[in-house]
Amino acid sequence: MQESKRSRKWIVAAVAVAGVIAVAVGLAIGRSAPDGAAAAAPAASAATSAGKPALTVTTTRAETLDWPRTLEAHGSVAAWQEASISAEIGGFRLTEVRVNVGDRVRRGQVLALMSPDTVQADLAQTRAALAEAEATLAEAQANAERARQLQTTGAISSQQINQYLTAEQTARARLEAQRARLEVEALRLRQTRVLAPDDGVISARTAAVGAVAQPGAEMFRLIRGGRLEWRAEVTATELPRLRAGIPVRLLHGDGSSTPGRVRMVAPTIDPQTRNGLVYVDLPANGDDRAQVRAGLFARGEFELGRSPALTLPQSAVVLRDGFSYALRVGPDARLAQVKLATGRRLGERIEVLDGLKAGDLVVASGAGFLGDGDLVRVVPAGPRADAASAP
Repeated sequence: MQESKRSRKWIVAAVAVAGVIAVAVGLAIGRSAPDGAAAAAPAASAATSAGKPALTVTTTRAETLDWPRTLEAHGSVAAWQEASISAEIGGFRLTEVRVNVGDRVRRGQVLALMSPDTVQADLAQTRAALAEAEATLAEAQANAERARQLQTTGAISSQQINQYLTAEQTARARLEAQRARLEVEALRLRQTRVLAPDDGVISARTAAVGAVAQPGAEMFRLIRGGRLEWRAEVTATELPRLRAGIPVRLLHGDGSSTPGRVRMVAPTIDPQTRNGLVYVDLPANGDDRAQVRAGLFARGEFELGRSPALTLPQSAVVLRDGFSYALRVGPDARLAQVKLATGRRLGERIEVLDGLKAGDLVVASGAGFLGDGDLVRVVPAGPRADAASAP
C-alpha cells in the first residue's frame, strides 16, 4: 500500500513539471515574435472580405417590349347546336342502323331503316282503291255528259239529271280523297327511313337493331355542322372589355392551343356567380380539334390588343418568402434587392409592374445565391462572358 501511494505522488509531480515547462516555452516564443504578427491574420481576412467580389455575374437591363394584352377565363366546351333525331312513325321494327357515335354524316343521309312491310301493303291497297275511284269517276262523268245532252229534250226528268251530276261530283271527290290517302301512305313509307336533318357528327345513339321504334323517342343526337363552342365564364367587371370578333386561344396541357373567335357576349349575368357567358366559335375541322371535345372544361385567353410592357428574363427574378425580387447592380458593383410587382408572362420573360424602370441593370442569373449589399464582379453577357469566366 505505501509503495502504491508513493508511485501516484511521483506521477502527479511529473505531470505538474511537464505543464510548467510547456507554459514557459510558449511565453518564450511569444516574446520572440514581432508585436503585430498576432493580429496580422484577422486584419488580412477582414480586408479580403471587404474588397473581394462575392461572385462574378452577368447582367441584363429591364426592357420595354410591345406585348399582347390578354384576359384569362375558364369554361366548358359544348356543341354549338345539337339536334335530336327520332322516328316520325312508331310501331315498326328497326332492321338496320347504319351509323355510330363519332360518324360524320351529310344532310339527308339514311341513319336507320324500319321494316316497311306493313306500310307497303297499305300503299298497295290505297293504289287499288285509287284505281277503283278513277273508274267510278269515268263512269259518273259519262252519265253526267249524257244527262247534259238530254237536258233540253225532256227525255229524262230534272231529278234524274241532278242525280247524274251529283254522282259525278261525288266520284271526283272520292278520287281526290284516294289520291291524298296515297300520298299519306307514300309519306309513311318514306318515314320508315330515318334521315339526318343536317350535316354534322353523331354524338349519341340509342337506336338498336330489332327494337320497335316509338314516335318522338330519341334515336340519335347530332352536333350540327360538327361545330363546337367554348362557353367562357367572365366576371361582370371584365365583361365590358369583350366584344364579338375578338380572337381567342384555347390552351391545352401540352402547351398547344386552339384558335377561336368570340361569337357573342351573353346579354345577362348569372345572379348566383355574378359571371357572364362569352360564346367562342371553335374551328370545325383541323388537327386542333384532336384535343377539343364537347364537355371539356378548358382554360383560354382573350386577345385584347397590344400594349408596352417593362420586362425582365425570368432567370433574373427570384422568389423569396412568397414575393418576387431582382438584384439591381449599382455603379459601385454593389447589389440592391428590389421587390417587384409582376404581371404578364410571355415565353421566358415576365412583366414588371413596379420596382424597376426601363434601363435598370440587374443580375441576369444566379441571383438566388446573392443578397442585398453584396459586391460582385460584372462581366458582359454573351461569348465574352464565357471567356472572362474561363480559368
